[in-house]
Amino acid sequence: MMSYLQRMGRSLMLPVAVLPVAAILMGLGHWIDPSGWGAGNVYAAFLIKAGGSILDHIPILFAVGIALGMAKERDGAAALSGLVAFLVITTLLSSDSVALLQGVSDPAKVNPAFGKIDNAFIGIISGLIASVMYNRFSHVKLIDALAFFSGKRLAPIMSAAAMLVVSLIFLFVWPVVYSGLVSFGTAISSLGFVGAGIYGFFNRLLIPLGLHHALNAVFWFDVAGINDIGNFWAGKGTKGITGMYQAGFFPVMMFGLPAAGLAIYHAAKANRKKEIASLMLAAGVAAFVTGVTEPLEFAFMFAAPPLFLLHAVLTGLSLAIASFFHWTAGFSFSAGLIDFLLSLKLPLVNMPFMLMVQGLVFAVIYYTLFRFMISKFNLMTPGREDDSIAAGDGIIAGREVAAGNAVAKKDKFSAMAGEIYQGLGGNANVVSIDNCVTRLRIEVKDMNAVDQARIKATGVPGINIVGPRNIQVIVGTSVQFVADEMIKIRSIS
Repeated sequence: MMSYLQRMGRSLMLPVAVLPVAAILMGLGHWIDPSGWGAGNVYAAFLIKAGGSILDHIPILFAVGIALGMAKERDGAAALSGLVAFLVITTLLSSDSVALLQGVSDPAKVNPAFGKIDNAFIGIISGLIASVMYNRFSHVKLIDALAFFSGKRLAPIMSAAAMLVVSLIFLFVWPVVYSGLVSFGTAISSLGFVGAGIYGFFNRLLIPLGLHHALNAVFWFDVAGINDIGNFWAGKGTKGITGMYQAGFFPVMMFGLPAAGLAIYHAAKANRKKEIASLMLAAGVAAFVTGVTEPLEFAFMFAAPPLFLLHAVLTGLSLAIASFFHWTAGFSFSAGLIDFLLSLKLPLVNMPFMLMVQGLVFAVIYYTLFRFMISKFNLMTPGREDDSIAAGDGIIAGREVAAGNAVAKKDKFSAMAGEIYQGLGGNANVVSIDNCVTRLRIEVKDMNAVDQARIKATGVPGINIVGPRNIQVIVGTSVQFVADEMIKIRSIS
């Protein structure tokens, strides 16, 4: 079950990765025409409407992305199945259709839940069901008379059929589900800055399980009516309030975590400082510029769990403080410098540079607390491993040199992929290869056959074992290229 939820979280990253395009388009449009929403400038109107074409259709992106990501094969038929599934249920359960089904003359009298059927939650459900239909029917052969509809063509057909049943169920269930989601979101949002802090705490705490995406969907997208990202970029909401579930991440991702990386570097043993400096610098720059923090977080998440708990607490505190003072800025991908700059002229931005001041304060807090805890409790952050582990690192270091020489002779991604693949046990042990934004997600037959030292020798930030047969290798933002090379190696071996 946990593995399934993690795969779902990873699949969400495919459509979420499209959102920065919307941010760039809308951000540029608002820079050109900050108050007219394009009414005063045709170029601004063009860019804003282009960005809105993505943000306004997040549910469809989720349906297609989930279907593709959860399918056993990344095939276009899986994506088409997701689209078909979404169109069936959203059409059948629209207010107009429900009015006909219930014999109601006025669609306005239909339960308001059906007016919100076109949402991210339904997109996710549609994608999940479509992926099941694809995995089950994409290789089925029908009788000769119906052979044209066999195989992959059958997947979208069966997805449509399945969604007829789901739509009938949701005709009765959706009003209850929707009320529950709204109640959950309202319960947190009604707590004001405290609710924002609670959300921020659990957002970080769920990262090791990969379940933070599900929580984010409730607050960031139109699942429970909050839609913090969509409303912020569309200028719909209240200045100083809309964006409260985004703003507090900027001080943490741009300043707090890089400062934590500096503390880890300073706490490393003298003979490891050069190695740790390279790792922390790369991870810190990624966090500051793009808001991608996993390489940094995974560097201490499992090596020093108390630090990660502290990080979750500080993240919650940051969101609470930003919300309390009504400092807002927004992002479409993550809370890095790029999104911060793009959001500066949006109408709902409020005192955004105070977030930078807050960030500088949090940098001091992160650095001080991390240095104190590492020293006080002798936490084994990177570069502080015991001598026995360090001895093993000598072997790793030798492999790193060999790997470095290999990289110099051929493409670095193929070299890294080859080492990681062999470290995982090769064809005899690897069952499936997948990836999210920064992590390889691998299913293996036997975890004991995995050579973690060999994998770490490639210079990856960390390894996360999430079950008896599932392992994640944190690579960074270039993970897609490594995954592609590993798939090539597997196919020709």
